[in-house]
Amino acid sequence: MSIYKDIAVNGLWKQNPGVVQLLGLCPTLAVTTSAVNGLSLGLATALVMAAANGSVSPVRKFIPGEIRVPVFILVIAALVTVIDMSINAFAHPLHKVLGIFIPLIVVNCIVLARVESFAAKNTPVPSMLDGFMMGTGLTLVLGLLGGMRELVGKGTLFSGLDLVFGPAAKQFVLTVIPDYHGFLLAILPPGAFLGLGTLIAIRNWIEIRKTAQTNSPTPLLKPAPNY
Repeated sequence: MSIYKDIAVNGLWKQNPGVVQLLGLCPTLAVTTSAVNGLSLGLATALVMAAANGSVSPVRKFIPGEIRVPVFILVIAALVTVIDMSINAFAHPLHKVLGIFIPLIVVNCIVLARVESFAAKNTPVPSMLDGFMMGTGLTLVLGLLGGMRELVGKGTLFSGLDLVFGPAAKQFVLTVIPDYHGFLLAILPPGAFLGLGTLIAIRNWIEIRKTAQTNSPTPLLKPAPNY
């Protein structure tokens, strides 16, 4: 169980793809104009990573080393095609918004990196968990960044929820700041860089405080005075 716990902690915090490894920055910066867009692409990436790791791990010993990367990319491309067609079929408006970034999951560095560094060396169950947790860590970053940019830029949260669940979901959109005229910079690309930098800074600050508390010497107990 400690192995699975380490995999989960690494994916969500210690080796988070979005704020630690800084992989997959293209969709991170481009798609996160709203929380819904970020979460949607993040979940699609997490499913692809879990399925890719689970597909490669059982056959890892039968793939010649010379062609392992083309084989890995072929597996990832097939899975991304399934996800892409599924989103197009069941959430066509969302598919139009995410656009080219769904097929670009194929060349997302984090997907191939986890297949190469983990799934190609471990058994299927830990490999699937690793892919899913790394994808979940990326999803959290995409969702937080999208929520920050949407809140500052539009004053709302979860706008575009109807793209996933239909027109009836519009009632669940939260208007956090009424009569807000918006802050365009947050929605534009510079807002993505500023937001991501803020998340990285917060994560590093937490780690520095944790390290400082761990390394701080334990105060010595003073002997009781004799009367």
